[in-house]
Amino acid sequence: MESATPVIVAIDGPSGTGKSSTSKAVAAQLGLSYLDTGAQYRAITWWMVTNGIDVDDVSSVAAAAGKPEIVSGTDPQGPTITVDGVDVAGPIRTQEVTSKVSAVSAVPEVRARITELQRSIAASAEQGIVVEGRDIGTTVLPDADLKIFLTASPEARAARRSGELKGADVHSTREALIKRDAADSSRKTSPLAKADDAVEVDTTELTLAQVIECVVTLVEEKRAGK
Repeated sequence: MESATPVIVAIDGPSGTGKSSTSKAVAAQLGLSYLDTGAQYRAITWWMVTNGIDVDDVSSVAAAAGKPEIVSGTDPQGPTITVDGVDVAGPIRTQEVTSKVSAVSAVPEVRARITELQRSIAASAEQGIVVEGRDIGTTVLPDADLKIFLTASPEARAARRSGELKGADVHSTREALIKRDAADSSRKTSPLAKADDAVEVDTTELTLAQVIECVVTLVEEKRAGK
């Protein structure tokens, strides 16, 4: 396979729309790097919790934002994330971190720090990269070659997320997702939003394989036209 034109793909959308599964699969299929930006926000939240920072105290969070060293591996077949050299891929997925990540993510100093990190990773991806998150197309990489915004009904998202959480209550999961959406969409700094030039893909009625196929096609069309 001849080396294709490097392409930067931004995939945004709320929780439970299939962002991570889709992004990893598309990156692997097309030989691109992959970055889960949500994991970086979870990592800095985990560090705050582990180090006794009061995540409800904005000034404390802001003051500590530059302290942890966060390193993201960008292999879509096995993405890694470490904080100060410690593998945190498991710990960042706990309910404690999940319940606090929106508060930490809303602090402007945290967003500035993580956004800078994300831009440097994207800039150094020689073959191109798929970056997934909530503000990639609008804030982090506004000049991305292709922007995709995944959506799905709250019911579909809750059902998927409960499946991931092995038997979690669908109703409470749905309520938690709606609450998270509200927090992410209303924060002052880099809210969850669809970029004006993003392609919206509603995944409610689609299988994961269909979503992946749709996105791969969009990326290939973009590459062909570059």
